[in-house]
Amino acid sequence: MKPALQTRRLLRKFGGFVATNDLSLSVEQGARHALIGPNGAGKTTLINLLTGFLEADAGAVILNGDDVTHLAQHQRVKRGLVRTFQINKLFADMSALESVTLAVCERMGWGWNWWRPVGDHQAAVDEAADLLRSLGLREVLNQPTRSLAYGKQRLIEIALALAARPTVLLLDEPAAGVPASESRELFETIAQLPRSVTILLIEHDMDLVFRFADRISVLVNGALLAEDKPELIAVDKRVREVYLGVSLDG
Repeated sequence: MKPALQTRRLLRKFGGFVATNDLSLSVEQGARHALIGPNGAGKTTLINLLTGFLEADAGAVILNGDDVTHLAQHQRVKRGLVRTFQINKLFADMSALESVTLAVCERMGWGWNWWRPVGDHQAAVDEAADLLRSLGLREVLNQPTRSLAYGKQRLIEIALALAARPTVLLLDEPAAGVPASESRELFETIAQLPRSVTILLIEHDMDLVFRFADRISVLVNGALLAEDKPELIAVDKRVREVYLGVSLDG
């Protein structure tokens, strides 16, 4: 089976600074793959390269066996590569159901008449409602997103991404700003997504990462330092020294 997502010797420079350094990464179909590393390691730059927000100086991005290196962001979305962002991008006055229905309409090609009441597209409304219910949001379908707890807002962002029916979902710090009391529920919900959706995750909370991921890649200075199962990454001396800040002599 072909990997869901690959990079081949991916390079990106900002002037003299090398943000992504000859990086080759492979994410298997159905994986729960975490990308970790210290601040400035190149994690978000890599996500931006994968999604087409940034252009690579060299190398390739391969999605489900196809080279998408030179495709625009919206073209990659149509091929199945979808992301969420560190910062909330919801429409505050829309309900959860309205927001996700609009995303479904966009996928169905109805975005051009967005001004029509969402109820005019009952199939999209039904799909959006089912998606929100599957994420445990049944009770908040018709509430404005601004009134919801931040953890639920994050789940709505994930619902918006899933409305595009991705094969690969990139989650850029989904727990950022979410209280600890809500982050566990957030990750439990993410963990229940079908394995037909491959997940590549950036997250700073190591407890969440090690509970969620079945494979972890560690970036340092834009290059791959280590990649393995979580239990092996946890005891890797290079990772402990460079990323976790634990001295090898300690």
